[in-house]
Amino acid sequence: MPRTLRVEYPGAIYQSRGHRRQSVFLDEVDRQDFLKTLEEACRKTGWQAQA
Repeated sequence: MPRTLRVEYPGAIYQSRGHRRQSVFLDEVDRQDFLKTLEEACRKTGWQAQA
C-alpha cells in the first residue's frame, strides 16, 4: 500500500533525508533556517530532538 501524500500549504518548510547520502540542505543558510525552525517548534510544543 503506497504512503499517503503529504499535506502541503504555502509558506511551509519541508525537509527530507538525503538519498544515497546526498546533502539534505541547499547551503549553510538553509541548514540554519531548518535548525531555527526546529528549535522554535520544540519550544512551543515541548518536543525534544534526540538527534
